[in-house]
Amino acid sequence: MESIEQDSEELRNEHTYRLKLYVAGQTPKCVRAFANLREICETHLSGKYSIEIIDLTKNPQLGRADQILAIPTLVRHLPSPLVKIIGDLSNTERVLVGLSIQTN
Repeated sequence: MESIEQDSEELRNEHTYRLKLYVAGQTPKCVRAFANLREICETHLSGKYSIEIIDLTKNPQLGRADQILAIPTLVRHLPSPLVKIIGDLSNTERVLVGLSIQTN
């Protein structure tokens, strides 16, 4: 898995989504969550997002800041407010609603 970062100028845009996906290694559920998230972002947020992958098997302390209790967990930091979605993100409609993404 890889992190996807957009140009820093794009990240300053108020319509940019800053997302963190907390995973535990390369488990099938975590890999599926990343693939689903990437597809959702490319389809609905093309050029307006950044994804940071945080592997809690390598850095478990990084989950404390966002109070991660289950994995995989997606955290939307921007736009505010902070939102968390737990699971493999396979229910696209639920993810879109949870992230407040307009589908028009």
